[in-house]
Amino acid sequence: MIMKQNEEQIIADWREDDAVAMKWMEFPREILIGKNVLNKVPDVLSKLKINQKVLLVTGKNTVDVAGKQIREMIETAGGVCEICVCEKASYEEVDKITETGKAFEADCFLGVGSGRSIDLAKLSSKNCDVPFISIPTAASHDGIVSARASIHSDGKSESVEAQAPIAVIADTEIISRAPFKLLAAGCGDVISNYTSVLDWELASRHQNESFSRSAAMMAYMSADMISNSANLIRPGLESSARIAVKALVLSGAAMSVAGSSRPASGAEHMFSHALDRLAKKPALHGEQCAVGSIMMMYLHGGDWQKIRDSLRQIGAPTTAAEMGISNDEIIEALLRAHTIRPERYTILGSGLTPSAAEKMAVVTEVITE
Repeated sequence: MIMKQNEEQIIADWREDDAVAMKWMEFPREILIGKNVLNKVPDVLSKLKINQKVLLVTGKNTVDVAGKQIREMIETAGGVCEICVCEKASYEEVDKITETGKAFEADCFLGVGSGRSIDLAKLSSKNCDVPFISIPTAASHDGIVSARASIHSDGKSESVEAQAPIAVIADTEIISRAPFKLLAAGCGDVISNYTSVLDWELASRHQNESFSRSAAMMAYMSADMISNSANLIRPGLESSARIAVKALVLSGAAMSVAGSSRPASGAEHMFSHALDRLAKKPALHGEQCAVGSIMMMYLHGGDWQKIRDSLRQIGAPTTAAEMGISNDEIIEALLRAHTIRPERYTILGSGLTPSAAEKMAVVTEVITE
């Protein structure tokens, strides 16, 4: 029976694709997840037949965590590696790294860090028309695999099209030593796929938006991986890092299948971006998306308590106070969220009334009366 349903699912997806002249999907060719896989960087470069003239993009902290070690390994293997230490994910920084890459005549970019460095590497490498490899040192969000980059401009965070990594090398021993807050945020980003998929289905029904059941299933499965393993995700455990990274990779793959961020970005992400713009001190992206997902699941009439309880088990914030954000900022973000990406149809529709926003935040215990 299950096999029959899977066959019908595949046929349905192909019929959907018949209406599309061309579908472009980018996937990493190599994915390494586990202990001490950082040592495999030279081997991966060799296997991918990349001339080892590499520009390594990293941050001021991660250059010591992994950047210098990678450069030494590449140079020992006979390659040349230039390190570019970045400070912020801005277009000015992208331009600077792009110019460095062109002057250096880099054959490949390595993004080494928790998120910002990877975003800068994926966009700068696209500008230079060379591949990039994603080497996360923390599992804080699903951008480690996706083709989109988060760039800050005029005090706003923008999601822009870049390119997917040609390879992902995730050393779970290094990731497990990063602050647990980052890992918990990454888990929150994946759990928020529950409401992203519901929004996408809603857009398919109400707006006839193109929908991929395969991509939706992958996104939903990644959320299940985290929710069903919530009691196993603990600080300092390499096994916890492995669970989170696998889920993040699957979530990123779902976006590649869809050809957009739809499977992993809905109203809860719009809420997070609204908070980024108005909060005095925004929380981590994954934290905000997870809390947003609790409230958006309430709007969908689904089991928002399951999302909240999974986050609590992991140790991720589920309230405004735990994120360090005021009740007023939560309400204002809910009221503005539908304006962030007006072309993207979600459960928010044309917006919430102040009373509706306050009610959903109070009922889900995100804020107190």
